[in-house]
Amino acid sequence: MKQIASKRLSRLGSAIFTEMAEWKEEVRRSGVDVIDLGIGSPDRPPSARVMEALQKAVANPKAYGYPTSEGSPAFRQAVARWYQHRFQVELDAESEIVTLMGSQDGLAHLALSITDSGDVAIVPDPGYPIYSASLVLAGVEPYLLPLRADNDFLPRLESIPEDIARKAKFMLLNYPSNPLSAVAPRSFFEKLVDYARRYGLLIVHDLAYSEMAFDGFRPNSILEIEGAKEVAVEFHSLSKSFNMAGCRIAFMVGNPEAVGALKTLKSNIDYGVFAAIQEAGIAALQEDMETDLSVAPIYERRRDVVIDGLRSVGWEIPRPKATMFIWAPIPAGFTSRQISREILYSAGVVVIPGDAFGAEGEGYVRIALVQEEDRLLEAVERIGRFLREKGSR
Repeated sequence: MKQIASKRLSRLGSAIFTEMAEWKEEVRRSGVDVIDLGIGSPDRPPSARVMEALQKAVANPKAYGYPTSEGSPAFRQAVARWYQHRFQVELDAESEIVTLMGSQDGLAHLALSITDSGDVAIVPDPGYPIYSASLVLAGVEPYLLPLRADNDFLPRLESIPEDIARKAKFMLLNYPSNPLSAVAPRSFFEKLVDYARRYGLLIVHDLAYSEMAFDGFRPNSILEIEGAKEVAVEFHSLSKSFNMAGCRIAFMVGNPEAVGALKTLKSNIDYGVFAAIQEAGIAALQEDMETDLSVAPIYERRRDVVIDGLRSVGWEIPRPKATMFIWAPIPAGFTSRQISREILYSAGVVVIPGDAFGAEGEGYVRIALVQEEDRLLEAVERIGRFLREKGSR
C-alpha cells in the first residue's frame, strides 16, 4: 500500500509535547502522584449562571438542528456589546464578527482563507504551536520573528528585512502572550498599526488572555487604535476568561474582508458551534458586563504562590503581569528539555520545556497555574527539594 500519512503531518506540532506525554505516563505508572503544570487547561468550572444557561439551552428541542457556520446573530451581537463594554470598540455583528469552535479553530484555518501556497507570513518565536502549524497546512512560508527578554519579548519591527515586510501577507502576534506571559503597551499597538499600513499587511492578534491580567494592568485590544480595522483582526476565546475550554467557543473580529474570507472557508468545512454552547457564551459575556466576577484574582494569587515559593528556594523568576503561565528562565547548567525531564522524574511535576514553542524558547520552561494553591505549594516544595539535591552534588 502507498504511504497513507501526508508528509505535512511530520511538520505539524512539536515532538517535545509527545515526548513529555510519554514521560508523564511513565512516571505515573511508577506510582508517583504527578502534579501537572503542563497544559493550560482551566481547572475550575464556569460560573453557575453559565452552566444554568447551558442546561436550559440543551433542554430546548430546537437546539439540535444545524447551527450556522458564522455563529448565531444573538451570539455575535453579544460579542459586539462586550467589545464595546470592554474596549470601547464598535463592531458590526454581521460583517466584522465570526464565531469559532475555539480560537484554535480560527487560528488553524485563517491562513487557508487569506493566503495562497508560497505566500509568506510573519510569526513569533517563541509562539503557540498552532501559529506555525497553520502555515504548514496552507503551504505558507514562515518568517520567524524572534521575541527576546532584552526587548520585553516585543518584536523589533525594524529588524524585519524590507523584502519580507513587503512580501508578507500577515503578521501574527499575541499579547498577553502564551507562552511568554509578556504584555504590550498601547504605544506598541499604535506602532504596529502604522507598520501594517506602510507594508500593506494584515495584523492577526491573538487576545485570548485579555481578562487574565494582574496588578491593575488592563490589556488593550489592537482594535482600539484608530484605523486598526483596516489592517487587523483579533481572536478572542471564552476558554480561559470564563472557564469554558471544553465548550469550544471563540470568535474573530475586525477587518471585514478577512472575517468574510474565514466565514466562506468555514461554510465549506463545518456547521458551526452547537446552539446551546452559544447560549452559554451569551450568558458568560452578559455576566461579565454586569458583574465584577473575574478569574484574574485567582491566577494572580497562584502566580504569587509559585513566584514567591520558587524565589525562596533560589530560583529567581520575573513576576508576569498576565496569563495563566509563568515563563521561567532556567538555572545555569541545564537545557530546557533536561530540566523539564529531571523535574518530572525527580519531583513528579510537569512543566513544558521552552523549546517546544520554538528555538528562541531554549533556556526557559513554561509553568501553567492550573492547580489549586495547595497543590501549587506542594509543587514548589518538590521543585525546591530537587534544586537543593542538585546543588549539593
